[in-house]
Amino acid sequence: MTYLEAIVMGALQGVSELFPVSSLGHSVLIPALVGGQWAKDLSVSAPESPYLAFIVGLHVATALALILFFWRDWLRLIGGLISSIRHRRIATTAEKMIWLLILATIPVGIAGLLLEHLFRTVLGKPLPAAAFLVVNGVILFVGERLRRRGARAERAVDGLAVAPGNPVEDDMAISRISIRRGVLIGATEILALLPGISRSGVVMVAGMAAGLTHREAARFSFLLATPVILAAGVLKVPDLLGPLGAGIRGQMLAGSVASFIGALLAVAFLDRYFRTKTLLPFAVYCVVAGVLALVVLLLRPA
Repeated sequence: MTYLEAIVMGALQGVSELFPVSSLGHSVLIPALVGGQWAKDLSVSAPESPYLAFIVGLHVATALALILFFWRDWLRLIGGLISSIRHRRIATTAEKMIWLLILATIPVGIAGLLLEHLFRTVLGKPLPAAAFLVVNGVILFVGERLRRRGARAERAVDGLAVAPGNPVEDDMAISRISIRRGVLIGATEILALLPGISRSGVVMVAGMAAGLTHREAARFSFLLATPVILAAGVLKVPDLLGPLGAGIRGQMLAGSVASFIGALLAVAFLDRYFRTKTLLPFAVYCVVAGVLALVVLLLRPA
């Protein structure tokens, strides 16, 4: 793996992990579309793939960027966890929110441990990734259409639309979700084990189906993703310190720096974007990019 490959794919992972466009799908497709040495060096489906360890290792940098951006929120949530355990209650917004995040993380954690290898070896190839990217676009489009219908109904009942709230107000809205529904929303992250399906995208769609606004759904998605992304990265760190990491540790550091910067810029942009904007541009992008990738891959000489 060259430093150019590491920096480009690191920056791409940091951005696409948070944008609803699938970081794994792009990590599979970009090397395949570039071809040549990139396709040889950067294959997640290869046995004992150092590239897979590299990608998942970048998750640590992405998670650190999320923690830095939301550090005040995490301090408040951790305080809620401590007070909840100390007083044996779930009463405040922070207490409700932290338990919602903890319980909603369990399904994808179990599924990741059981299914990651199967999904990667069977589906971690360019053609399935391109097809699932199209499916991801359809999911975003359907979610947006359903949300627009719901928003029209809300306006008909409540009058003027409510202006975007601050983080505490957003958490109050999110914490009104029942534990059962929160766990179901978290379970949608399992779909993101498929290359081409976006973790943040499916969680946002599920959150909007539960009545959250775009901003609230995006916030829930980012907070929910943080422990999942961090845990996935930490689990792969031993691989990078072992034989799989031999010869690429410098590249890993360079890629991690690029991923951290990319993720920090991405979350700052999306936090503002979803105050007033929708998922529609990302839906169009995923469908168009997925179809074009399928055409190129199918027409390219073997």
